[in-house]
Amino acid sequence: MDVRSFRGADCDTDHYLVIVKVRERLAVGKQVAQRFDRQRFNLRKLNKPEVREQYQIEITNRFAALENLSDDEDVDRTWENIKENIKTSAKVSLDLHELKQNKPWFDEECPGFLDQKQRAKMQWIQDPSQSNVDNLNNVRHEVRRHFRKKRRHI
Repeated sequence: MDVRSFRGADCDTDHYLVIVKVRERLAVGKQVAQRFDRQRFNLRKLNKPEVREQYQIEITNRFAALENLSDDEDVDRTWENIKENIKTSAKVSLDLHELKQNKPWFDEECPGFLDQKQRAKMQWIQDPSQSNVDNLNNVRHEVRRHFRKKRRHI
């Protein structure tokens, strides 16, 4: 937050003009269910002309089959058919996007250190005594030292 007072702004009172700039960040929570349910396709493959052409052919063939559907069908069911055809065409042509892998030094004992640090932080938040502050700082130092040692010995 940036607060400034301007003494030169004379408005014939004993008050000064004050301007405040406030920067607010809104935390938007992502829905956990969407993160795991959603499939991500490798869209960078569309930059290759042969893959783009294959995808266009695949989409065209799948939508040609949809043209034979009757108009009496439910709108929601029609949308599900369209969505599934797009997903299937993308799976065939583009493949799924590979998820980012952890660093090679991040092994099975590293999440335990992160959990230990999180527990110490939660304990400090619940009871902000000096002993909890010291404990949190010691755990942070230990975790940092462990990770630094792991990165050096790859």
